Amino acid sequence: MSIRLVALLWLLLCAHPAFGRDTGTDHSVIVDRYVQHFVVEPDGSYLLTVEQVKTLAAHEAVRDHAQYYIGYNQSLDAVVAIDAHTEKADGRRLAVQPHQIRDQQESASVEAPMFQDTRLKIIVFPDVQPGDRVAVRYVLRRHTPLFPGQFEDLSSARFHPHRDYRLIYDMPPGMTLYADAAGFAPQPDASPPGRRRYQWRYVDGENARIELDSVSYLDYGKRLAVSTFPDYAAFARAYHARAAAKALPNTNIAALAASVTRGIADPQARAVALSNWVRRNIRYVGVYLGPGGVVPHEASSVLINRYGDCKDHAALLEALLRASGIEATAGLVNNGDAYRLPEVPTLGVLNHAIVYIPALQLFLDPTAESVAGGFLPPALLGKPVLLSNSGAFAMTPSWQPSRSRTSTRFDILADGSSRFKVTRTSSGASAEPYRRVVRATPQAERERFVERMLQGLGQQGAGVFEPGDTDGASDDYTLSFSGSSGAFAHFPGPVGLATTYNFWGGLGDAVSGFIQEPERRQDFVCPAIDAEDELQFRLPPRARVLALPRPLAVEDGNFAYRSRYARRGNTVSVTRRLQFRHTQATCSPDDYRRMRPALERIMRDLRTQVVIEKS
Repeated sequence: MSIRLVALLWLLLCAHPAFGRDTGTDHSVIVDRYVQHFVVEPDGSYLLTVEQVKTLAAHEAVRDHAQYYIGYNQSLDAVVAIDAHTEKADGRRLAVQPHQIRDQQESASVEAPMFQDTRLKIIVFPDVQPGDRVAVRYVLRRHTPLFPGQFEDLSSARFHPHRDYRLIYDMPPGMTLYADAAGFAPQPDASPPGRRRYQWRYVDGENARIELDSVSYLDYGKRLAVSTFPDYAAFARAYHARAAAKALPNTNIAALAASVTRGIADPQARAVALSNWVRRNIRYVGVYLGPGGVVPHEASSVLINRYGDCKDHAALLEALLRASGIEATAGLVNNGDAYRLPEVPTLGVLNHAIVYIPALQLFLDPTAESVAGGFLPPALLGKPVLLSNSGAFAMTPSWQPSRSRTSTRFDILADGSSRFKVTRTSSGASAEPYRRVVRATPQAERERFVERMLQGLGQQGAGVFEPGDTDGASDDYTLSFSGSSGAFAHFPGPVGLATTYNFWGGLGDAVSGFIQEPERRQDFVCPAIDAEDELQFRLPPRARVLALPRPLAVEDGNFAYRSRYARRGNTVSVTRRLQFRHTQATCSPDDYRRMRPALERIMRDLRTQVVIEKS
């Protein structure tokens, strides 16, 4: 099914796609027929006809497939015809009546602060039972193209058996359609008079389960990208032609730039200060009115209104930088889990705008509230970025400085109860995300957090959450919580004390995130790690240590892991340090097979216990 039709918002810049985490081919639904037919005009407008017939082979399919959604933009599109029905197992046809077709705003628009024209036609099929067929045919006219004189589309089938799935594009003779097909086979087709027809058929087959943390299915699966842009440079020129004039400074922007950067001589520090001002003072609001999906608003109006989408943030930051004597350009990038671009350009993958400063080789995302200026959100690391002013590509860094340190201390009392304190310090790219989450968390929820931590220990008790300096903007952020618990150690007799406690993203969480799958067949996201955990047990009087784990050192080219176990007086200390680096933001199945032995050794070490006994 066309991604354009499933969720039109996905194809607008600044949307946040989430390709479904399917579990493999779903045989509860059989797609008997799916035909998507575009008739494109020289100006880029088109008439789209979609036909679909599905058999709901199992009861569980009824809930999700007894309705059909048509996404459209009411400023760009008109839905000119809809015909739908339920076909019962005995052959009867129950037509969908006008009152069974509802029109409403796209749910993403309702739940987010957006001003945009994306809407849904919701077709509700009558009396749907397992074994029935549901059929729909509709016609949509795109009267205002996003890129004048151009056309692009991206399609991928859902994970169901398909008996007949075809994509047809009727083009004017002067418009060449470039394609990148994987799992779609070109089909010979006679062209109508005065037209040039392209057709592809989906190659049906079983779909593998999408593995945890794998890259986008679009990176390796079956998809068809088509475009009249011959290359990404042409795509960049089309974007830049209308966006560049929106990023010019005026007197208000120049005055703001001077105020924000006063006393800052270093160009990179000035750029970061300006990016921080934009991300802190300009609200993210999707403004998808008409062609607003690909054209930013004037930087001056964004400053006055104090809101905008990613393109608007980028335009304002470009203008501020230019007023400060720093040349920059907008860059188009994927803001999801796609790391590869199709051979032909499409908005289905390039869905986010950021800013690049060539002289500093610095990327800035002024919409990223949770990441301090100079850093990028994790989803943008290791990605190709299309630079709008040149049509060239640049790569975002595959990792950036980020470190966590967790210090945990248990004072074990004579009756086996304990007092504890956990201190977590985040540095670099991870500092601001933790600070922002804690700042946004109500006090009552913070207290419940401590309760959940105690429950994770299998204990009951009470605690206090200390949020630290949530209003600061230093390179480090420290939070802590402390409390007391009941029967932490069951005396008398030998007691095994776990040496790993995963409090809100500790070292153990980082390792277990790597080893979620027993084996991998798909590339997966493997972020850099720099984590240190320190654990102390202060033992009660007359307690002795029966067993300490052996220290471990693991070096495998990507992982550097060290653990140490020691007793000094009545205190047992456990210290661990893990660093992981890879040349890319993603790892391959071969990488995983090579790393797996080292991961298993580390996991065994994390599961060790300190055995004590108290007389």
